[in-house]
Amino acid sequence: MSSGCSIVAPDLPEEVRPAPSSPNLGPLAGKVVVLDPGHNGGNASHPTEINRQVDIITQSKACNAVGFETASGYQENAFAWSVAQHLKPLLEKMGAEVVLTRPDDEGVGPCVTERAAIGNEVKADAVVSIHGDSGKPGGHGFHVALPGLLPGHNDEVVSPSRRLGLAIRDAYQAGTGMPYANYRGENGLRSRTDLGGLNLSKRPVVFIECGNMRNAGDAAKMSDAGFRKRIADSLANGIENFFSGD
Repeated sequence: MSSGCSIVAPDLPEEVRPAPSSPNLGPLAGKVVVLDPGHNGGNASHPTEINRQVDIITQSKACNAVGFETASGYQENAFAWSVAQHLKPLLEKMGAEVVLTRPDDEGVGPCVTERAAIGNEVKADAVVSIHGDSGKPGGHGFHVALPGLLPGHNDEVVSPSRRLGLAIRDAYQAGTGMPYANYRGENGLRSRTDLGGLNLSKRPVVFIECGNMRNAGDAAKMSDAGFRKRIADSLANGIENFFSGD
């Protein structure tokens, strides 16, 4: 931004003046959505930085993690980044302001504490953290992690986060055809108090574990670019449904 000067538009005749910009009247107009693609591409090469302990209220935990990968080596950080890149323009087209917790898939971190702080600072109306899970190879399906109650810390967040989680869960299953996880959670939901991104959020927040990266069937879907677009479409629908109250 330049300093100390401004450019003034000439006094154009009425007939050639540009029309004023129309306000964005999309269904998410005025909403701020934070997308948190899990992990980062540079984490594995910076163990000292990502293993630094941070306070997440219930315990001390590593600043971040490397993430999981499929048997063929497709990494969780790349998966999450790809989904976020498909999802961001969909939400923007609906009128939302979208904030990402990291600018690319080549950096380190940020820490889970910093990721939560981003949503808090921008007063996000919804925060969605995108992940791939790691379970036994026989387990498959997806689930949504919700913040568990931490009295005095997140009392006002638990209820709207559950509504966000239900909207995301239902839209994800409908849009992708993925079943609820058969190895973790119940009915596609799981409350947790061991994740900094959930514990420290002052805004409605969920983590979605989009599938089990160690399951051959889930991994094949998550590794497919077309399926990742379906995931993004489904998440966009879930976020829209959360705001509309459907």
